[in-house]
Amino acid sequence: MDMCTAEATASLLQVEENFSACLARIDALILKPLLQAEPSDQKGKENFKLLLLLNDRFQALWNLTEENYRILKQKCSTSESFCIQDIYIVWKGDLFLSLYIQYFVTFANYVVVHGFEHATKSKSEAWKHHKTVLKQFLTDFTSETSMSLALYTVLHKPIRDHIEQYILLLTKLKEVLKEGTEKDVVTTAIKEYVKLESFISQVLDEACFTKSLWKSLGYKFTDMLCVPERRLLEDSKNLPISASTNRSDRILLFDDVLVLIQGNSFQSFDLKLVWLDENCREKSAPGMYVLRIITPEETFFLSAKDPQMKAVWQWKLNQAVRQALNGKRDFPLWGKTGEGTEPPSCRFFTYVFRLEGKFKSASYEGEWRWGKPHGKGTLKWRDGRNHVGDFKEGLEHGFGICLVPRRSEDRYDCYKCHWYEGKMRGYGICEYGNDMVYKGYFKDNVRQGFGILENLSAEHPFKYTGQWENDKKNGYGVWEDKDRGERYIGTWLDDHKHGQGIVVTQSGVCYQRTFHADKMVGSGILLLEDDSVYEGNFTEDLTFVGKGKLSFANGFILEGTFTNKSGQGLQTHGILNTSNEQLDDRITKAQLGLEEFPVEKRWKGIYDQFLEFIHSGCKEETEESFTGFHIQTSKELRKSQEYLFCQRGTEDVSWKIEDILEELVQHQGLESLQSYLEKALKSSLHPLGKLLKALMIAFQATYSGIGANRHLLTMAQEEVKYYAKKIWEFYQGLLHLALEQKGQLPAKCVDGDTSDQKACSVVLPLILPCFYPELFMLYMLYHEREDDLYCQGIVDLSLFPDIKLLEFLDVQKHLWPLKDLTLTTNQRRSLIKDKCFLSATECLQKLITTVDPREKLVILQKTYEEIESTVSRVVEKDYKLPMDDLLPLLMYVVSRAKIQHLGAEIHLIRDLMDPTNEGGLYDFLLTALESCYEHIQRMRLHQRENCQVPHSS
Repeated sequence: MDMCTAEATASLLQVEENFSACLARIDALILKPLLQAEPSDQKGKENFKLLLLLNDRFQALWNLTEENYRILKQKCSTSESFCIQDIYIVWKGDLFLSLYIQYFVTFANYVVVHGFEHATKSKSEAWKHHKTVLKQFLTDFTSETSMSLALYTVLHKPIRDHIEQYILLLTKLKEVLKEGTEKDVVTTAIKEYVKLESFISQVLDEACFTKSLWKSLGYKFTDMLCVPERRLLEDSKNLPISASTNRSDRILLFDDVLVLIQGNSFQSFDLKLVWLDENCREKSAPGMYVLRIITPEETFFLSAKDPQMKAVWQWKLNQAVRQALNGKRDFPLWGKTGEGTEPPSCRFFTYVFRLEGKFKSASYEGEWRWGKPHGKGTLKWRDGRNHVGDFKEGLEHGFGICLVPRRSEDRYDCYKCHWYEGKMRGYGICEYGNDMVYKGYFKDNVRQGFGILENLSAEHPFKYTGQWENDKKNGYGVWEDKDRGERYIGTWLDDHKHGQGIVVTQSGVCYQRTFHADKMVGSGILLLEDDSVYEGNFTEDLTFVGKGKLSFANGFILEGTFTNKSGQGLQTHGILNTSNEQLDDRITKAQLGLEEFPVEKRWKGIYDQFLEFIHSGCKEETEESFTGFHIQTSKELRKSQEYLFCQRGTEDVSWKIEDILEELVQHQGLESLQSYLEKALKSSLHPLGKLLKALMIAFQATYSGIGANRHLLTMAQEEVKYYAKKIWEFYQGLLHLALEQKGQLPAKCVDGDTSDQKACSVVLPLILPCFYPELFMLYMLYHEREDDLYCQGIVDLSLFPDIKLLEFLDVQKHLWPLKDLTLTTNQRRSLIKDKCFLSATECLQKLITTVDPREKLVILQKTYEEIESTVSRVVEKDYKLPMDDLLPLLMYVVSRAKIQHLGAEIHLIRDLMDPTNEGGLYDFLLTALESCYEHIQRMRLHQRENCQVPHSS
């Protein structure tokens, strides 16, 4: 093998020596004279730059040849053994190929722009003396041969011949090598040099084809279309094909653009944004074979009379588009016609829209599919508008951020929203340039459905939470005017308060009136802070006018006509009734809004979104537009110039809609269902969790802060119950959908009562903690007077030692746990406090540690059991307490537990407990606790003559 390699090395040395000498002569006799003078005209200067680049490529090729020749010659003189690595054209093949490719591409560029013709003209006198020089290179050179052709030949033929010698040399080496790795390497190298030969031939053919085109076209087209790197791939004059009727006289396919020429004008289409549909179903004239060409703004057809012509154009177009997208030509130029020849339908590119339409003059950078923006992208208009987000078939579709400049000021409206077929639809956030922010739902580019509008400016801060229609406040909503310290709860029409409304003020005053276009009309009810109630007409500043009835807190009633003259104060002409001792609770604790705002008509916009989502089959593409953004922080939303991917947060649980529906089917048992619902309702990513979050926002907007008014308690309480009912309904809707998708029949619909019971027993305890702070505050305010009386009674009872209190409460002596009164030195049994029934007292005190009515009732039952257990221990046998014994003992435990706001606790449990508990043990114990509470309020200690209250020393 060494012998074979040695012969090949010797042959390579001889070939390289001859080639190096040839290159030296070309450099000295051809290139240097050409480079001696730089032309003065613009065209000549441009061509001269190309000649300089060609010279650089030539020098790089020559230097590589010289360097490797020297290394090999030195090895030949110092070593007698050779290996395949010494044949550098094999193991340095990639480097050789790249330099040859660069040289011939630059050479072809020079040919295309008629470089040799311009060079010989500018140096015509000097070149007359060099014809003899050219004869040294060209055996067939004659005096008739043009100088430009001679130069063309000199600068490419010797180099091509040299590549052929490489192939011959390597072929001989391959023939004598044995089968193995080295023979495979040489075979691969031969293939690459053969490809290079083919590449050079194709490059020169394309260059001559393109050069001929520029020569035949008029100056106007040449000046605009001719660039050195551009190559003509096909011409309809050469291979006939025509565009759509009256569209063009000539079609030119270049390696970067498709050009349609008609008369004195032309259209060019960037190949990166050209899609070829060979399967179009467009009806064509008989005997015509059609290709559909799709571009961002135009679609047209190419028709050929021959299927073979259509096939050639189709193949060349596909190849050209694919290579343009790759950013480089194939090697060789026209690859195989087999796999991978079709360009991808999805691409990434920048384009400026020209034609009329919503995108006119806008620049789009992003993903495309079949001639339309499709995927992620950015649109920018000249007027400053821009849209970043998802596109589908040429329209905004999916999540997007749109910036719209305000005309009068240097600010933007920023829409962060879901889009559907080019219009805002679904959940979105708009940060207006005037410091207002809208968070809610859109439809057809306007605010529609549930939404919150908040003015964050210092001048007129306000917040509206409620229903929208056609971009205006319409339906039920809550408006908070932070300047006036007022909250309006009621109906709206076209951005105005219209219909029934309740106004709650920061001072505690509230009233209910009818509104017409923001103005109060008719009579209303005004509930004052001191428990006085006025029924009649009054002004916006709450001044009584006209006929009315004023009921005072002490029971007096003034009925007549009220006037308010300037400087004279309030005057009335009427009758004062002083016969009532106390004002009726039905008036002082009047509950507003119950008839005017039926609970099922409040927050309809929230429920509608969920119904729509379920009715759509919970499709994944509608999920985010319904549930809102999956964002961890508000800062992420403010990255308006960047793509905003909706992150799923840090939750471990996957809440993809298909997983949700799958899990629903698996958790239908009561315990499993409760566990699943608890997890789902805590997640802002689960549809039910999202519904709960929206309802919390609505509830807080109504009843927190200024809205904490006792006259709204029943409204709030029935609202929470209704939330539980709706969440259960939506759970049922999701479950039915999941079962249907699995081909299973949903369970038979249960009657309304059973459904309400399920909502109350399963859902209400799970959601109550979310509403408890606001709801319990309303209960505290409603029962404030009774709780104050109860607290005074508790304070009085707390002064009693245990024995005295048991005696005072008429607890039978045989039930007294005297054994629990352990005495210390100098201590009398009669003075010991807080020792009797201690376990029951501590148990009852846990009532305030939970918000769940079920758990509160369990605590009450355990308290009863602790009392019974203590009594059984005292009497040394099982003892079931009759009601007569239970009440005094329970009152003792209540007085020692000292629970604040016990009235609020009792009534919350009563209102929200499971209806199935009515009439049972829980109901009995709650009634007993209520009796103790009322008795402590009514208690008058001074009426007990046989009781003395000791004074502490």
